[in-house]
Amino acid sequence: MTKCEGRRDARARTGMRGAIALVSALTADLLWSPSPVFAQATLPPVTVDVPAPKRKPASAASAPQRQARALPSRRAMPPPMPTRAERAAAEAVVLDAAKLNYRAMPSATTLRSGASPLDTAQSVNVVPEQVIRDQLPRNIDDALANISGVTQANTLAGTQDAVMRRGFGDNRDGSIMRNGLPLVQSRSLNAAVESVEVLKGPASLLYGIMDPGGIVNTISKRPELYQHGSVTLLGSAYANNRTGVDGTIDVTGPIGDGGLAYRFIGYGVSEDYWRNFGRHREMLVAPSLAWYGDTTTVQLNYEHREFITPFDRGTAFINGAPLAIPATRRLDEPFNNTWGQSDLVQASVEQKLNDDWKLTAAYSYNTESSSANQLRITAIDAKGKETRSNDGTWGSLSRVSYGTSYIQGAFWLGGLRNEVLFGGDAQYRTIYRQDLIRDKVTSVFNVYTPVYGLIQPGTLVSASDSDQTDKLGQYSLFVQDTLHLTEKLSFVGGVRYMDYEQIAGRGRPFKANTNVAADTVLPLGGAILKLNEQVSLYASYTKSLKPNSTIAPLTGGVVLGSNIAPEQGTAWETGFKFDLDKRLSGTVAVYDIDKQNVLVSQTNASNVVEYTTAGKVRSRGAEVDVTGKIAEHWTMIGSYGYTDARVTDDPVYRGNRLQNVALNTASLYLVYDFGTALPGQLRLGGGARYVGDRAGDAANSFVLPPYVVADVFASYETKHHNLPVIYQLNVKNLFDNVYYPSANSVLTVAVGDARRVSLSATVKF
Repeated sequence: MTKCEGRRDARARTGMRGAIALVSALTADLLWSPSPVFAQATLPPVTVDVPAPKRKPASAASAPQRQARALPSRRAMPPPMPTRAERAAAEAVVLDAAKLNYRAMPSATTLRSGASPLDTAQSVNVVPEQVIRDQLPRNIDDALANISGVTQANTLAGTQDAVMRRGFGDNRDGSIMRNGLPLVQSRSLNAAVESVEVLKGPASLLYGIMDPGGIVNTISKRPELYQHGSVTLLGSAYANNRTGVDGTIDVTGPIGDGGLAYRFIGYGVSEDYWRNFGRHREMLVAPSLAWYGDTTTVQLNYEHREFITPFDRGTAFINGAPLAIPATRRLDEPFNNTWGQSDLVQASVEQKLNDDWKLTAAYSYNTESSSANQLRITAIDAKGKETRSNDGTWGSLSRVSYGTSYIQGAFWLGGLRNEVLFGGDAQYRTIYRQDLIRDKVTSVFNVYTPVYGLIQPGTLVSASDSDQTDKLGQYSLFVQDTLHLTEKLSFVGGVRYMDYEQIAGRGRPFKANTNVAADTVLPLGGAILKLNEQVSLYASYTKSLKPNSTIAPLTGGVVLGSNIAPEQGTAWETGFKFDLDKRLSGTVAVYDIDKQNVLVSQTNASNVVEYTTAGKVRSRGAEVDVTGKIAEHWTMIGSYGYTDARVTDDPVYRGNRLQNVALNTASLYLVYDFGTALPGQLRLGGGARYVGDRAGDAANSFVLPPYVVADVFASYETKHHNLPVIYQLNVKNLFDNVYYPSANSVLTVAVGDARRVSLSATVKF
């Protein structure tokens, strides 16, 4: 660390006087204390001078003898031992400096281990904490614009997380996690999230039923053992006087001196929607507790969220082009909203058994209840006249209960070191929609001369569409072994045994259209070659599984059962990873994923529709992800992804591109830190993301055009009344480009947010 960086880091600390003195005391204490808990801290080297104690005058005869007794006593006296809070504050000085430099530090929860990325055979890409602070993403799709091979899927009118990873994904597909535990809530990125990670490729060995694109793991902010906090107020504005305000409070610190800590995060927002009507309101309360013992760590966190947000299906494409209307013009009615609440409870225990073995147990319960008015467009003629259906969903309930326990450690066998992960998990997930509204619309609406407010929300409940239910249960055991043949060459092997069952259907009376019960074995294999401590090569073979299921009835009363093979994904991947001087890290990967047993319908010679699982799709590509510090004052995060995803076996869609998947994606975000050149700490940053054209539907009947979106920010940290204050300006979609990030059909095409300017002030204490 240079002298300039040291001065800059000292200014950036919150509520810590004499940080260097704390580091000095901690470093000195590490020399005296053998405790393994504190021996892992990495701190700057500091020389500690212990002053000699004052002594009474002595006679000449007794002076040599007294000096001999005094010297051992003087060397044996360590400096005063810092408290836990002082230790935590000193460690935060170094850790925050790494975060400021976009240091990508993966969580142990994503791969169920604390292994370095260089020692693993799968790619994990990270959106670090400081990137989220700088860019202020609005949702998970926005945050993952920094990651290669990721595009937006069908967000259900802007109300759901929906992420395509390497060509695969959808909303509510079970791929979004919090601390490695599954979520069902509609939006996962909030003020309680610290960073985001993406495990690429099939992840069924660790996570069970899953599409082969991978998982997205959101990492919670955890309680810390030194007292500090912040309050943030933010004002925002779109064009046409569409404004908003939000506020965040984040406070953490110790409870007593026994290793117990708390954290409380509160958030609220009220803002105008950027289109011609609508408003978004949200409230989050997120308390958490943690206990950090010498060999035990216990975490408990809770989140309660209430929300109301526009249910906006976007615009429509006519003859391959978007409607010739302003991007701000909505095609529905002001009552099109979704509202509800979600709750998340998570608990975990990590017990260090000895220097080589650790036991982890975790449990998560997530639930969300909501309702929505969903007026939708069913047709538009050449003159702009709409045909609309006054739909809605009342009494939706999603919940997931998940528990896992696993042990990880190392042992020697036949002179070879084995690093083993062994455990099991169980999950029970329900998605339920009680009342489905299907009402007629008699009023005339023209998209070119719209008149709103002529109708009210629908109220007619359709019995045949209601009580939509999808229940999924899975129970598994898994084991993974990393065998170190030499110091540089390792092989990875693993297997999951999974028993699962799923029932899905709808209607009053209820009719099951899916009824599956089966078991399976899923393998994983890989190899790692470490060229040195900064670069490693890797290759892997992984598989995924997902049962074919449908809520809607199939032609001829077909019920998907155990006789219908599940979708299976198989992936080969190779590449290299680097971590240069703990400053710049990244992954370069090449992959090939085949997904087979995709459900296909076709009409046989007797004019009867048959359902088979002959369908196959394929995704091949290359990815580059880099993040970290590239020069003394420069940090960056960037990516490039090439994704060729197509249907390879289907009677109708063979050769078609997969929906919402771009052949090319790229992003680059740069930040310049002025360091000590100014009285305060000024940081300027900006960048852009590019998404190529995408098929708008499975039939490839229209194409979403490519787009580029640029964002910039500036932050300035100073002090008021001895308290650090950070002012930050963000401009998203700097050039106010109109773009279309995803589509569900030609009549439901999402429109990207217009230019948004926000100004915030954060007071730290």
